[in-house]
Amino acid sequence: MKKKKRFQDMTSAELAEATREYDRPGTIDRTRPMTAAERAEENKARHAGGRPRIGRGSARINITIERGLLAEADALGRREKIGRSELIARSLRLLVRKAG
Repeated sequence: MKKKKRFQDMTSAELAEATREYDRPGTIDRTRPMTAAERAEENKARHAGGRPRIGRGSARINITIERGLLAEADALGRREKIGRSELIARSLRLLVRKAG
């Protein structure tokens, strides 16, 4: 299969050739409605984004943390290879278990 050139890399003549079919009237007449399978596949792709649900889902919160503590937490997260949210979640779980 021949690799297509990007539009911005084409000469004027190549660009005119590549887009010639769109200059003809009635291009929309050659389309067709999607089949049920195609529609299902499109809906699946459209709604597949986001993080997987863990537990009861997640909530976005806005908190204030002293900068030095945040820097220490970020350094620990890098060492443990986990993100800030995961580090905070693990810390809260430990505190809740200890208090409960």
